[in-house]
Amino acid sequence: MAREDFQLSGEGARFSGEDARFGGIVQVLAAAALWGTVGPAQLIAHADVSLVSLGACRMLLGGAVLGLFTVRAAGLRTLWRPATRWWMLAGVLVTAAFQVCFLEAVDRTGAALATAVTFGTVPVITGLCAWWFERERASVAGWCGTACSLAGIGVLLVPDAAAQVDVTGVLLGIASGSSFGTYIAATQQLARRGADATAAASMSVLCAGVLLSPWLFVAPGGLGAPRAVLLISWLALGTTALGYLLFARGVTRISAATAGTLSLGEPLVAAVLGVALLGERPGAVAACGAALLLAGLIAVSLPARGRTTQGGTAPGGKEPAVAASGGSRAAKAGSRRGTSKAAPRRPRRRP
Repeated sequence: MAREDFQLSGEGARFSGEDARFGGIVQVLAAAALWGTVGPAQLIAHADVSLVSLGACRMLLGGAVLGLFTVRAAGLRTLWRPATRWWMLAGVLVTAAFQVCFLEAVDRTGAALATAVTFGTVPVITGLCAWWFERERASVAGWCGTACSLAGIGVLLVPDAAAQVDVTGVLLGIASGSSFGTYIAATQQLARRGADATAAASMSVLCAGVLLSPWLFVAPGGLGAPRAVLLISWLALGTTALGYLLFARGVTRISAATAGTLSLGEPLVAAVLGVALLGERPGAVAACGAALLLAGLIAVSLPARGRTTQGGTAPGGKEPAVAASGGSRAAKAGSRRGTSKAAPRRPRRRP
């Protein structure tokens, strides 16, 4: 009877883990969808402002609002522990670097190429970070999904392949993608070390805005115009406060490699909005690229099979972050013996 009870409880835990993973995927995709509106919103607004100043306002206001509604004193204290403080500092630095590098890449190469280079780099960096820090190996579906998504982005760039490309802009796009991929890894490391992921997200954004704030005194022109105010409001509240909140809650439920690949939904959303709102009409090649990108997102979103523990589905065959404790090891030991508790050892008889 005990064996059957354990099997039933293990089955329920497996479905619970799959539900948590699916919820994390939905939240990360929702964040990517919000971030995909940044470029179209900027084009619609036509605000004549400095891009770095715009990024500073976005981070300062968005981080302040996110922190005001989500951060508590207990959560802040988890960010300054010896095991988390350096990861927190890394998160702040790469958030600021991403903002500056991405905006400059857009200015030099255009939104399409900058977004493609940036988010084509992200899954590569997250995969490398997952292997380096956690020895986490990507699944076959993960590799296929990433390959499809990268191929889709490459196909989307085919019509502009003959145009002259700014090499510095491309390098800045790679730097911004590397920064965002490192941010994903830092967020997961903070969560695994007991830090409040929501507090970490808000403080990363707010502190990154503080690092960029001196630029507001260098190029403040146009920030008070009505179009600029509307653009900053949407970027700060919609794409930053809500986007980072969803991402922080979802990224701790999935692997870093999956989160990096799901972030490729941002250029897909940007392309769809370009068709719907800006009147852009992609050709057959662009449609094929979008289809490949969508297929890659679906591949990494499918629930993994055959890699479960009592805590649920574990990315890369590991225990999930929320269940990585000593109790999970005892549960696995019990599962090998076919019971929920480890069987007591019989004392040896002396000869």
